[in-house]
Amino acid sequence: MWPGALLTLLLCSSLEAQENSFTINNINMVILPDQEVQNGENMTLQCNVDISTTSHVRPQHRVLFYKDDVLFRNVSSTEMTESYIIPQARVYDSGTYKCTVVLNNKVKTTPEYEVLVRGVPPPRVMLDKKEVIEGGVVMINCSVPEEKGPVHFTIEKVNLETREVKSKRKKSSPNQNSVTLAFTVEEQERVIYFQCKASIISLRHMETSENTKSDMVTVRESFSSPKFYVYPEGPILEGTPMHINCTIQVAHMATVFPEIIIQKDKAIVAHSRQGNVATYSAMATVEHNGNYTCKVETSQISKVSSIVVNITELFSKPKLESSATRLDQGDSLHLWCATSGATADNFTIQKGEMIVSQSSSFGKRASVWDSGIYTCVAGIGKVFKKSNTVRITVCEMLSKPRIFYDSKSEVIKGQTVEVNCQSINGTSPISYHLLKASDTLESRTVNSNEPAVFRDNPTEDAEYQCKANNCHSNSEMTSELLLVKVIAPVAEVKLSILNKMVESGEEIVLRCSVNKASGPITYKFYKEKEVRPFHEVTLNDTQAIWFTTQASVKQEGQYYCTASNRANLAPNILKSNILTVKVFLAPWKKGLIAVVVIVVIIALLVLGARCYFRKKAKAKQMPVEMSRPAVPLLTSNNEKVLSDSSPEANRPYGYNDDIGNHATKPINENKEPLTLDVEYTEVEVNSLEPQEGLGRKGTETVYSEIRKANPDFMENRYSRTEGSLDGT
Repeated sequence: MWPGALLTLLLCSSLEAQENSFTINNINMVILPDQEVQNGENMTLQCNVDISTTSHVRPQHRVLFYKDDVLFRNVSSTEMTESYIIPQARVYDSGTYKCTVVLNNKVKTTPEYEVLVRGVPPPRVMLDKKEVIEGGVVMINCSVPEEKGPVHFTIEKVNLETREVKSKRKKSSPNQNSVTLAFTVEEQERVIYFQCKASIISLRHMETSENTKSDMVTVRESFSSPKFYVYPEGPILEGTPMHINCTIQVAHMATVFPEIIIQKDKAIVAHSRQGNVATYSAMATVEHNGNYTCKVETSQISKVSSIVVNITELFSKPKLESSATRLDQGDSLHLWCATSGATADNFTIQKGEMIVSQSSSFGKRASVWDSGIYTCVAGIGKVFKKSNTVRITVCEMLSKPRIFYDSKSEVIKGQTVEVNCQSINGTSPISYHLLKASDTLESRTVNSNEPAVFRDNPTEDAEYQCKANNCHSNSEMTSELLLVKVIAPVAEVKLSILNKMVESGEEIVLRCSVNKASGPITYKFYKEKEVRPFHEVTLNDTQAIWFTTQASVKQEGQYYCTASNRANLAPNILKSNILTVKVFLAPWKKGLIAVVVIVVIIALLVLGARCYFRKKAKAKQMPVEMSRPAVPLLTSNNEKVLSDSSPEANRPYGYNDDIGNHATKPINENKEPLTLDVEYTEVEVNSLEPQEGLGRKGTETVYSEIRKANPDFMENRYSRTEGSLDGT
């Protein structure tokens, strides 16, 4: 029965909730006592909500609390106010807070509220010991248990007597609220304490605590300050044995002995690493006067004390003097040594480590070997004092310097030549001066007898001279003159001619010239497009000439030349400009040629006219061709000659080819040839040869050829004459 009633009640409540209406009118947050509280105070966060509903029962809703957008509380409630209490608020509770109400599907959130917690609780300071020896270490722990990291700690070491902060250190603990630091106790610290403060960043503010003091720490000395003891006490005379002691007291707590060091100025004269005393012993001299320092040191602690020691001088430091410090070889060298106060028992004069005199003076004729550093030692009893040093330089006279250069290689214009100056004998350093044409070119100092090397770039033949001097009093030495021959390379080549237009028969003269260049110079003349020169000559002159006395057309063309000497290597041979030469005929030759041409033309015209008229005349004399058939011809001996025999055999002496040709051709050559029948008759003719006189008679046989022709053509006839004819 009860389960059924409960189910009915729940069902009715659900139906009622679905039928009722809800709305969130307002929501806010109240922070008590205030948004800014002191560290350690209680703080309450209240979330107030105003809900309207049609139901008679308060609806259930959820309330969510946030800090810096992080949910830290979630509660369901039917109350209009929900609270969250923070007991003893700390700096880490500072932040921005808000709350959110969720009713069914409706959500509403308050604005953000900034909460600031002021102040930091005083930190706690813990020490690992309350009594420590000098140089020992004290461990300090500083913490703020109420707070959370990050926390920044500042720890100071303070001298109780002077309230002076001896050291200060800072350290941050990002995830914890405590730090532990080690402090070393220094010398002269007797009673000390430590103080600590903590700082925490809250929102945009830095909150810092007050200083918290630690317990007092008593410091024990590991060793006492050093003390000096000088024996003998009172004034100390030179030559007296002297002892300087430095002592300390070491505490029973010390684990190691410190090192004791005695210094004079900055030089260590004695030291000890075992025991509590260090001793410096010496026979007292003036050099022992001064300030002495004793240092006692460990890895962490150092203590110092000082004392001044005065020594009474027995005699003064000897003074060495000389007649001169620079002498010429052969001059007199004199040295003497003297002291003030008590007179020294013995003297020695030394050159380097070699004793040259056992008296207070030394003299001799100076040589080069006497150059060096001299000192004097004076002594009384066991006290010996060394004098100042004197440097003696004995100058050997220079030999005449020689001047030379590497003559194996020729000097080409513009290239560097090395000129050497050297004096074989003479004391160095030696100063050399190179002269060129009486002008000083360069000076150089050499600290030996090696040659001085000078460099120059001569452009023409030059004369050099060298001067040398050293510490000797004589004047400087001068070398011989050195002549350096400079080969000037061919720098420019020019080809010239008097007249580029040359008359036939006249001479052609080509001149190949160069600027300043050293001989011998090789000149080569070329005609354009020819590989080999047509003329080559080597001269000690700056020009070369090629000529021909009879110019002809063959000499026409373009010409150039080359010139070179020893300074011009094969790839650097220079080529001249190109000249074009033209050869023309003389006027009288031109006239003669014109006359010859005219005469030849006239002769040809006359010959042509004569041939023309002869042909015309012969054409008129040709016989009309006969129309009868040809018969064999009979010779004077009645021999039959066939018409198909060889033409040469049947041709009588004196037969004219010209006439024969006309006889075998028709008159009109442009028309078809005619078929002719030829008949021959033999006629004897008596004639008289005019050249032989009247008394000679001859008989000639004349053959007449008669050819038949068409009636439309004129008759053509001709005669062949055998034997001597009159030519008509």
